Amino acid sequence: MTLFFASDLHGSLPATERVLEQFKRSGAETLLLLGDVLNHGPRNPVPEGYNPPLVAEKLNELADSIIAVRGNCDSEVDQMLLAFPMMTDYSWIILESGQRVFLTHGHLYHADKMPPLKRGDVLAHGHTHIPTAQWQESVIVFNPGSVTFPRGGFKPTYGLLKDGVLQVVSFDEEVIAEASLIR
Repeated sequence: MTLFFASDLHGSLPATERVLEQFKRSGAETLLLLGDVLNHGPRNPVPEGYNPPLVAEKLNELADSIIAVRGNCDSEVDQMLLAFPMMTDYSWIILESGQRVFLTHGHLYHADKMPPLKRGDVLAHGHTHIPTAQWQESVIVFNPGSVTFPRGGFKPTYGLLKDGVLQVVSFDEEVIAEASLIR
């Protein structure tokens, strides 16, 4: 099973097109959107190619492949444009190994405020725009970074779960961070 993670698109059409192109090339079955899909929010500048209606249209073409959670910049008005649900604060995925992946944006649950997780679970979130993939005590903390507004000096990135390894990858295919599901 291959999963593709993206976060913090913030309504940027060029960033969304980049993500969708890479998603299709990756062979992943599911695109996991970790919030802040359409709106740029009051603390961010208007991103390049800001076009929430067209971003929604592009994402809706893959609605049956998307699992999404709500970010702090997402609203009910955004949901009205999208053909897939994205208003939940978190969701779970159970991997073939039995490990659980807790999907959230990161403004409610994050490395410093963990949800109830078991040993070996994964906390996948966005929000900080800073990529990470690392074991923290008995769980993995994973953040695919941001395509639209990368922070911390990082390049635009996305995430993959493939062959039991979580990776944060730049669009020039550099692995920025990775963590094996087995410790």
